[in-house]
Amino acid sequence: MSRPLINPSSQGMLDLISGFWISQAIYVAAKLGIADLLKEGPKSAAVLASQASADESSLYRALRTLASRGIFSENTGRLFGLSPAAEWLRSDKPGSLRPYAIMMGEQWVWHSVGEMLHSVRTGESGFEHVFGARTFDYYAEHPHAARFAVEGMTSRSAEENVAIVGAYEFNRISTIIDVAGGQGTLLSSILTANPALRGTLFDMRHVVDAAGPLILQAGLQGRCDVAAGNFFDCIPTGADVYILKKVIHDWEDNDARTILSNCRKAMSNSSRLLLVEVIIPAPNEPSFGKMLDLLMLAYAGGLERTEDEYLKLLTSAGFRIQRIVPTNSTVSIIEAFPL
Repeated sequence: MSRPLINPSSQGMLDLISGFWISQAIYVAAKLGIADLLKEGPKSAAVLASQASADESSLYRALRTLASRGIFSENTGRLFGLSPAAEWLRSDKPGSLRPYAIMMGEQWVWHSVGEMLHSVRTGESGFEHVFGARTFDYYAEHPHAARFAVEGMTSRSAEENVAIVGAYEFNRISTIIDVAGGQGTLLSSILTANPALRGTLFDMRHVVDAAGPLILQAGLQGRCDVAAGNFFDCIPTGADVYILKKVIHDWEDNDARTILSNCRKAMSNSSRLLLVEVIIPAPNEPSFGKMLDLLMLAYAGGLERTEDEYLKLLTSAGFRIQRIVPTNSTVSIIEAFPL
């Protein structure tokens, strides 16, 4: 039975308890664009503070702490430079995690996770407790907040999209519908890698309206359609494959079953369903998915699931699992066919 690799001493526990101090300092550095300011070379805390409109002493203290953890490097004279870890906070780095770091530190996520005790006691999301609405309903009414969420999730998805495209045989199908596909980054990656494939991006109107520039930039306007709607009502018909990436984990079982059942209604008997999700592994096994599950509990009100839980959920919605395809990332592809 595997065990988490942690320092069992009191200092190890103190490091874990104080971990949120580091995550908030990373947010500050990301929000202020410190890594971008350092891409041409080291700068002093005074120069960085001036360029970032920050207090010099306070910024120095935050960067000094991050440098002690390998995020940035500190040299004599309060001079700071990029470290390999800090490179991921640069806006221009492929796969940059800067938007994700900002998303995690903004009040909509930060305050939600701060209400985890409420979530554990009541089963209600911390977000709903703080902001009075489910995340998706709130973001539909607050586009400024929604922008941070979309940018954060898009940045986190870049590595996953590459892994998904490389793991599945998309060249064997003709048409695909990306259900709740957001701005279309996954669908664009799939279509770009498979020139004979046509796709449809399906999501809420205010979401797909923002996808046009990405589709044009990728040169896919002739092969990528856009359809607006609500997956709780109905889903477009006629595709070989219906793919849902990190959609079902946003919802508890009853809502998830409704979404999957609507997919089944839209599909022919020969169509297939691809769920791209993190699968929770065995007890005691370290897993990013188990950490992500806590975020889903406090923030989105959803949950990560085990393989057996996905089997039961899909069966109840009229599907059978054909296989589970691992990828070179934290997500797996669950391939299912209608019963």
